[in-house]
Amino acid sequence: MTICFDTNVILDGVLQRTPYQQAATGLIHAVERGDLTGQLCATTVTTVYYFVQKRYGGTAAQQDIQDLLGLFDVAAVNRRVLAQAAESEFADYEDAVLHSAARTAGADGLVTRNAADFSAASLSVHTPTELLTILDYRRE
Repeated sequence: MTICFDTNVILDGVLQRTPYQQAATGLIHAVERGDLTGQLCATTVTTVYYFVQKRYGGTAAQQDIQDLLGLFDVAAVNRRVLAQAAESEFADYEDAVLHSAARTAGADGLVTRNAADFSAASLSVHTPTELLTILDYRRE
């Protein structure tokens, strides 16, 4: 199963944002173990760099990006993805871009803390806790 991670889930794990860190970190570890294939939208990578650099400095940001790129596939953002997002039913363009990039890159679903923001999604949408429950069920 290939799951595209919304930026908020990655930031929760990397920046250790409570109370969301535990579920986000659990999902990142699931990618490390190979329980699922993780995917990041290309825009997520730049956003993560920005916030980590702001809090911890450039060296930490570079290391976090290298670590993420070693674990996750990257869903490209190109003209086609941006145009599909602009034509979508999504209220938020950034969410539309993430969804369009994930679809174009072959993801099976998305994981986000803001599932309601993805009501127009054609992919399955899970909260981190829901996805962890699904993964635990599959491991039994």
